[in-house]
Amino acid sequence: MDLQLTGKLALVSGSTKGIGLAIATGLAREGARVIVNGRSEKSVAEALAKIRQAVPDAQAEGFAGDLSAAATVEKLVKQFPSVEILVNNLGIFEPKPFAEIPDDDWRRFFEVNVLSGVRLSRAYLPGMKNKNWGRILFISSESGIQIPAEMIHYGMTKTAQLAVSRGIAETCAGTGVTCNAVLPGPTREKEFFASVRPSSLLKRFATTEEVASLVVYLSSPLSSATNGAALRVDGGVVKACF
Repeated sequence: MDLQLTGKLALVSGSTKGIGLAIATGLAREGARVIVNGRSEKSVAEALAKIRQAVPDAQAEGFAGDLSAAATVEKLVKQFPSVEILVNNLGIFEPKPFAEIPDDDWRRFFEVNVLSGVRLSRAYLPGMKNKNWGRILFISSESGIQIPAEMIHYGMTKTAQLAVSRGIAETCAGTGVTCNAVLPGPTREKEFFASVRPSSLLKRFATTEEVASLVVYLSSPLSSATNGAALRVDGGVVKACF
């Protein structure tokens, strides 16, 4: 199937590893030009090498910088004034008992997980509307619906992403721009995740490539009728394993 992504410029925040790297690789494989983002030049260079190894003819370049900072977003936008596909993947998580989460952690999680995507979307949405085509995606989580007791601050930010993505979609009504949220489940079957995060109907955790496949489709012109959606790719979470 041709997803009609050849030549389209995509930015994936936080894309040097995990789901973000899988998304960037998937977009490159479909012919999109991809901007890879990480906090350091080293991590970006390593990610670009992995993408080019997987996709020898990949059109990929990097931007090193912490996109949870407003000044860094401004620098990015100066270097890349417009993009056609924006994937807001940047995020952090940390298990911590609710009573031990200080105000600073709540602010930090909101700044990284929510405001990074808000700022990037605010910067690039007008250009998409002017061209009457664009895709904005927020990589939320099943934790935005089933709030994890061990990471309430994280779950809060993932719920906020659902509200932001739906609100942006409402502003795009009648245009060729769409905004959707994707809700992955855990993608690592070991350590913390295996012991405390939900199981699924798959009886396994989804892979990063499986998550990326949905994101790549939603990035394409073929997904034009999907807007304002929150699409789960968690394997069908049925219970919590506590």
